[in-house]
Amino acid sequence: MKKNHGRAAGPSQRQLSVGEKVRHALTEILQRGEITDPLLERSVVTVTEVRMSPDLKLATAYVTVLGQEELDPYVKALNAHTKFLRGRLTPSLRQMKYMPEVRFREDDSFENFARIDALLRSPEVQRDLDAEDTNEDDR
Repeated sequence: MKKNHGRAAGPSQRQLSVGEKVRHALTEILQRGEITDPLLERSVVTVTEVRMSPDLKLATAYVTVLGQEELDPYVKALNAHTKFLRGRLTPSLRQMKYMPEVRFREDDSFENFARIDALLRSPEVQRDLDAEDTNEDDR
């Protein structure tokens, strides 16, 4: 039995591998324009990450859309086509015992990176960093 010594366990190698296969398959389906939806047909949707549940029956796909800040309509459109997409994934994921249910979520990691970057560039943080440098020079 493994002990995690108080650390949260991350995804298994199998979850990561299957997630990447699902991400690749979804990307191909979207690039080929197989979904007949006016909103999605005129958009460049990028699947940035797919996280698999431990039992591999649920795939959460994080998406972003080129040039769009409001992603909710795109996420809703993708979630409306999950049954179609699940069927289209089957040939790419033949080796799996169960075909995962796919749900789409907005990828806000880029927004978080921008917020952290802005915070690090703020005058308050710069002042603290400058003060820290001055204290080190005095030693």
